[in-house]
Amino acid sequence: MKRSLLLLVLLIVLCSYSCNQDKREKTESKNYKAEKINDFKVIAYWTGSGKIEKEKINQLDQVIYSFLHLKGNRLFVEARDSIKLRYLNAQKEINPGLKVLISLGGWGGCETCSEVFETDSGRREFAQSVKDLMKVYDADGIDLDWEYPAIAGFEGHAYKPQDRENFTLLIKELRFQLGEEAIISFAAGGFRNYLLNSIEWEKLMPLVNNVNVMTYDMVGGGSSRTGHHTALFSTRDQPRSANATIKYLDSIGVSSEKIVLGAAFYARVWEKVKAENNGLYQSGVFKESVLYRDLDTYKNKLSNAKVFWDSEAQAPYIYSAENEVFVTYDDSLSVSLKTNYALENNLGGIMFWRLSGDKPAGLLDVIEREVMNFKD
Repeated sequence: MKRSLLLLVLLIVLCSYSCNQDKREKTESKNYKAEKINDFKVIAYWTGSGKIEKEKINQLDQVIYSFLHLKGNRLFVEARDSIKLRYLNAQKEINPGLKVLISLGGWGGCETCSEVFETDSGRREFAQSVKDLMKVYDADGIDLDWEYPAIAGFEGHAYKPQDRENFTLLIKELRFQLGEEAIISFAAGGFRNYLLNSIEWEKLMPLVNNVNVMTYDMVGGGSSRTGHHTALFSTRDQPRSANATIKYLDSIGVSSEKIVLGAAFYARVWEKVKAENNGLYQSGVFKESVLYRDLDTYKNKLSNAKVFWDSEAQAPYIYSAENEVFVTYDDSLSVSLKTNYALENNLGGIMFWRLSGDKPAGLLDVIEREVMNFKD
């Protein structure tokens, strides 16, 4: 009798394991479509700063709350985060089609990611915590902003070559636990080292809805030379650009409908920049970032600051010879061109960092206008 009972229990365990393995294999083999096939998405990263105007809520398809962080192996929500997430969900009353995503990381926000995600148990516990939080806050998915797997990112944060495979395994675990309806995306660096070494593109992309490509900060705060931080096209002096990144992803087989192009609702400023070429591609010292909404005021405080347009990069910049200050940014024209580029190349959408950087009748209005004109 005991022997028969033992055999029965063993059969149940084996069946359960087999069923779970079968479910995992089916999950991993499926290619998850963009949230809506052939639907161009407008995606905002929101840090929880202030309220969001009703008009802007209606212009968005997704809002990604930025950022949550790890506590142990779990994604953790602080009291402030809880308030902001409930606020975001309430905006669905204004825009019923709005999707709200939670997110992990950000620059400096993934200190223990390499350690946590290197084990099966760490990945499982994290995925379970995401599932729990999505239920509590009625969120529609998660965006992962690990900067960066397998390569150096924020100073002092651990990384190792195995991060690349572990990131794929993490996405697999998330898809298995969250199910087919959840939106899973990740923010990707738009530079060569990341593109080549951080992601197993062929294995990972079938599991996610989209990749949000950070085609900004292409000339970052660590650079001692000025340039366009969010150029649409490459130039002789600056090969890094949005177009170069998109073309690379296309060359390795990443579906265009899963690629979301990035725009910058902020500027980057260098000082001690000499006047040659109106400050472009010159040595300098990074000074600060300025939100787009504050840029006119910032420019007016400079002496005889002039606005220039680089027709090759399709990007604007500001230079003050008297102050030796150089400013690189996105404006209404460059955002219009980026939006049209994304539409004409059948990309999955356009996203931007960050929503609070916009102003009334600002860059989001430009995006909406171009999308509406294209559809007409």
